Amino acid sequence: MSTPTNHRRAWLIKAPLGLVLLSFGLCLVVEAGLYKAGGAATLDWVVYGTVALTVFNSGLCLLVDAGRHRGLMG
Repeated sequence: MSTPTNHRRAWLIKAPLGLVLLSFGLCLVVEAGLYKAGGAATLDWVVYGTVALTVFNSGLCLLVDAGRHRGLMG
């Protein structure tokens, strides 16, 4: 059942977690760029960058979903 209490709980969990994952993913993306600029093997920085973008996009999805819950909370 969808109640304001359930939406509040989801918002309180997803918003901070989304911010942390988004920030961490951004740091990882920058780190992958530094690997590339430093002359690392292509496979290394591509795999690192792919994981970084996955973390970044996961954080973004959680943050958007938290916003949805915030709107439904009332």
